[in-house]
Amino acid sequence: MISCVKCGEVDSIIKSGFVRGKQRMYCKNCDLYFLINPPNRITNKKQHQTTIIDVAKVLGVSPSTVSRALNNSSEINENTRAEIMKVANELDYRPNFLAQSLNRGETHMLGVVIPDIQRPFFAGVLAGIQRIASEAGYRVMICQSNESHNTEVLNVQALMASRVDGLLISHSKETNSFEHLKLHLRKGVPIVHFDRVCEELETAKVIQEDFDGSFALVEHLIKQGCRRIAACAGPEDLLISQKRLNGYKSALQKYGLSIENDLIFHSTFKKEDSLNALNNWLELSEPPDGIFTIHYANAIEMIMSLKQKGIKIPDEIALAAFGDDIIASMIEPSLTVYNQFPFTIGQEAATILIDNIINKETFVPFTKVIKGELIIRQSSRKHATN
Repeated sequence: MISCVKCGEVDSIIKSGFVRGKQRMYCKNCDLYFLINPPNRITNKKQHQTTIIDVAKVLGVSPSTVSRALNNSSEINENTRAEIMKVANELDYRPNFLAQSLNRGETHMLGVVIPDIQRPFFAGVLAGIQRIASEAGYRVMICQSNESHNTEVLNVQALMASRVDGLLISHSKETNSFEHLKLHLRKGVPIVHFDRVCEELETAKVIQEDFDGSFALVEHLIKQGCRRIAACAGPEDLLISQKRLNGYKSALQKYGLSIENDLIFHSTFKKEDSLNALNNWLELSEPPDGIFTIHYANAIEMIMSLKQKGIKIPDEIALAAFGDDIIASMIEPSLTVYNQFPFTIGQEAATILIDNIINKETFVPFTKVIKGELIIRQSSRKHATN
């Protein structure tokens, strides 16, 4: 007795002609056609994802016929197409978009390399990237260099091996060699830098107002009456650290204040660095009355330490920092910052990369500057602001 390959019913089975010499049966209960003892039967327990070969074997037609029917080819008549679509649905066939994309030389996948996924700034950037990518039909693969050049190189290799259509990258603090990107640029891979960029590579870049933002923060401290302003910078080789430090120096020079090496400390963004810098400054014969940090987290760490030491903020020492986060507004006293708008940075970077991918032959690299905003809070407000 012949039973339905799907529901197992016997009484609902009738013969329905022959297909390529094989008896075809029809189940009235399931409204399903099938061949007797087909090589791959429909079972309740599917062993693998259904392919067009599976659909073809059930119907006794060629895989190319199934493929043309699924792609609405005019070579397939409507009755055959309807039958193929019905069986494909019964078998829960899902097209393999990755394989289809690879055949066209694309994956609709964007690669992203960031230094530290735990930082709110980079989390905000990723949110912006994901928003634009999803709206444009792209998926995102994210790698973290953990501030290591070697890991960054491995990240790029892994993403390229995954055949991403383009790459978004913000370099680690250790990165000062860019051969791992030059290779792929020569191959025509679209690459867009954001935040920590490389000026020697001809790529599109999305940056923030590193110089102008730092200038605005230090100028604000000066207008609040600060005359000895210390700076907690980042690694000396890091481009954004150099630009923000130059903004600090330029503000001092504009108002006739001296630049003192004892008041400049290069950190690795770690907590112990910021606390060492603060302790060194407090031991000076003339401690600073203002502190500027290029990373807001370092300023928050200093605020906590100053409070423990009983030093009044901002009366004795005022603080201002580059970058913003919700904790900067919630800490007591709240921290004066220059907001970078990381979500907008991510949106712009993803938009530019997708444009680069789509218009690869005509795309001309350019630099997009995201305007920030000075947000004055309690940590620096000694007087009424202008």
